[in-house]
Amino acid sequence: MDADFPERLLFPFQPTHMRSLILLPFLACAALAQNAAPKAKSPDISKLDPAMGGNKAAAPELDWHDVTAWGVEGRILPEQERKRWFDRLPASAEGKVTPAVWSLSRDSAGMMARFKTDSASIHVHYKVMKDKLGMPHMPATGVSGADLYARDTGGKWKWVQVTRPAAQEIKVEMIQGLAPGLREYALYLPLYNGTESFQIGVPKGAKFEGLAPRAKPVVFYGTSITHGACASRPGMVHTAILGRWLDMPVVNLGFSGNGRMDKEVGDYLVQLDAAAYVIDCLPNMQPAQVAEKCVPLVRQLRAAKPGTPIILVEDRRFTNDWITPAKHKFHTDNHAALRAAHETLVAEGVKNLHYIKGDTLYGDDTEGATDASHASDLGFMRQAEAFLPVLRKALGK
Repeated sequence: MDADFPERLLFPFQPTHMRSLILLPFLACAALAQNAAPKAKSPDISKLDPAMGGNKAAAPELDWHDVTAWGVEGRILPEQERKRWFDRLPASAEGKVTPAVWSLSRDSAGMMARFKTDSASIHVHYKVMKDKLGMPHMPATGVSGADLYARDTGGKWKWVQVTRPAAQEIKVEMIQGLAPGLREYALYLPLYNGTESFQIGVPKGAKFEGLAPRAKPVVFYGTSITHGACASRPGMVHTAILGRWLDMPVVNLGFSGNGRMDKEVGDYLVQLDAAAYVIDCLPNMQPAQVAEKCVPLVRQLRAAKPGTPIILVEDRRFTNDWITPAKHKFHTDNHAALRAAHETLVAEGVKNLHYIKGDTLYGDDTEGATDASHASDLGFMRQAEAFLPVLRKALGK
């Protein structure tokens, strides 16, 4: 059958080139009709539901307070030089840790500014490093948002509001209509974006006091999950939840895809006056790597910090590992490797060493992850609940 068979049905007695000429007007009309057809427009969801829109622009005539004036928790070794103020690792780490860890350390994961104010409204003005504000499986509120908590009258931390970033520079009113009174606030910085600058704004005349970072943090060294994937907002990572529950500062040294018990990261861990070290690197490691690197890292920490608690954490299981045998075996083998390392260290006489099992870190109903691997807010809450009793025991709380 030749290529112009349909045309011959319409024009059986015309030569091929004549049939094409005759068809041109019809084709042109069809194209015009197609272009003229109205295109369906996506509705503006923020008009249908204003709560789905962005934050209101910041008010004029505010007093702005730069958080670098009093410091943020989660920023280690503040006396050491940095490439950028909000980097998690000092400038000296570049070229010592792997290039991937160095790049990821420029995210502000885990950093938190504390302050007191009696203002009825709170505003923020900050800039982030990367123009990619969100991810396919993690919203911009978690990747690039700022997340506000306050103490209630009983001293308990409770959530207040989060920014909804739509650009690299965010200058917005976070919330207004706050109940009267002077109270303490905590503002978590973006998880998977770097912070270039950060200011907090209150109306002129409002009281405002920046609160210096507290000493002796719980230090978490881990993977993308520690880093914060895939929390809906920065305050929902288990490290942040535990910081509020324990009412202690925390340091988040989660390096997405690159938490591998590296000695070079250990060189910075030992410089910290930590209340405890939580080593949660297994999701980025193979069993052979666990066997090779866990014991040396713990020895490195213990040599420098003889009495500081060290908590080893098994990797969480993928929430679909019940139906993926290879992944199930991987987790089982990883857990066995960590248990063997723990037994070796105990046999060596290492004291104040604690252990968290991984089988049900996300729960036992397969509902705790966003993509099987990374925690949802539910998974982070369940992880925090699993970590809490072990941390309390280790810290003597």
